[in-house]
Amino acid sequence: MALRALKQQLAWLYYQYLLVTAVYVLEPWERALFTSVLLSAAAMVGYTSYVFLPVHLRLALHFFSGVFGGQAESAVTLMS
Repeated sequence: MALRALKQQLAWLYYQYLLVTAVYVLEPWERALFTSVLLSAAAMVGYTSYVFLPVHLRLALHFFSGVFGGQAESAVTLMS
């Protein structure tokens, strides 16, 4: 029963994807090409976010901690 409900839910989501993106008007090979390009782009965005986002967030936190009254690195090293 749960497998059937999951299958129906996935079919409904795929149908929504077809309607929202208007891919249903394309031929099957065009639909496959469009979907593969879309999934490839999403995978690249996900990978890039996973690799580079933590570095940029750390640098931004470091920058803004200095801007909004955080102690400078030289002051921290002198005190410790």
